[in-house]
Amino acid sequence: MTSIFLIRHAAYNEGQVDNAGPRVDLGLSDEGKRQAQALADRLRRSKEIKPDAFYASTLPRARQTAALLTPALGLPAVLQEDLEEWRSGDGHMDESEFAATWQGLIDRDRPFHRFVEGCETAIEFSTRVQSALHAIVKKHLGQTVVLVVHGGVIQVAFQHFFGYGDATFRRAYPAAGYTSITQWNLPVNTSKWVLESSNDTHHLKGA
Repeated sequence: MTSIFLIRHAAYNEGQVDNAGPRVDLGLSDEGKRQAQALADRLRRSKEIKPDAFYASTLPRARQTAALLTPALGLPAVLQEDLEEWRSGDGHMDESEFAATWQGLIDRDRPFHRFVEGCETAIEFSTRVQSALHAIVKKHLGQTVVLVVHGGVIQVAFQHFFGYGDATFRRAYPAAGYTSITQWNLPVNTSKWVLESSNDTHHLKGA
């Protein structure tokens, strides 16, 4: 059986460096470090995941989460740029401006809208992530793989494994809390994926 575990990164800080320039990922917050450690403690105790391969997005919040999980999983993470979050902007647009622009678009235009020249449209992001997932599954067929990624990547994974189109998420979308685990299984001799669990964060209770 092939098992893919998607773990969302922990909580993080975002802001300017020395109060200048674009907003960037500043790495895990103190809360995020506690969240990642709680997950690491759970995985070390339960031994519920025994990975053959371990990948992480290159962004600081994912990279640092993966580093805290490495002792529990017994593998260092291989960093992969194609697992990064949607590159929708360059850090100069704030959340309110982004949201207002997104809400002002009609549904058929949203997947193709480029917020900033040189950045991705939503459909380009989906294609990148689905291509990365396909390559990882093909390389590790019959193995267990852990990926530390982002909420957007987990949403695209639902498109990939279920075969959903973009229109599905106009009605509903999958939750993915910080350090949540979402597990997909591909049983032997079948081409149909099984969603084993989604948004599992029970390690955060009391953390």
